[in-house]
Amino acid sequence: MALTFFGKDPNSTDGECPTVWFDDTAQEFVIQGWKADEALQAKCLDVGPIPESEAVVRVPARMAHMIMEAVDAAERAHA
Repeated sequence: MALTFFGKDPNSTDGECPTVWFDDTAQEFVIQGWKADEALQAKCLDVGPIPESEAVVRVPARMAHMIMEAVDAAERAHA
């Protein structure tokens, strides 16, 4: 697995914050984020169940450029 790091939340004070990676072997985005609270999970359940093997996580919009960089890398790898 070749995991490429794209960044952490720049507003984190402790360095243990939302993070964005791209796994070019599996062709998957890897996102570390805050666990969704029960209210958000309930809203997400409106469109279908959340399997036990999955989770709803939150990342701040200020990390959009990191996510876009990871998307660009995925598109380049797939082209």
